[in-house]
Amino acid sequence: MRDWDGSCQRCYKEASAHTMSMYSTRLICLDCEADERKRDDYAAARAADVAAIKSGNYNFNGVGEPKG
Repeated sequence: MRDWDGSCQRCYKEASAHTMSMYSTRLICLDCEADERKRDDYAAARAADVAAIKSGNYNFNGVGEPKG
């Protein structure tokens, strides 16, 4: 995973705040996070992340970058 350099690792826009994607290990801006939350498969991606953590996998790579 790359360190935060001030640019979203999905849309590449400059941003002062970031979070990790629920789909991958990319560090994304809050606009991209808001877009993720609107996706139909967001709940499943989040559930997969929670399940991985509960099983002791703190390095879960996510379910894969969203398509479209």
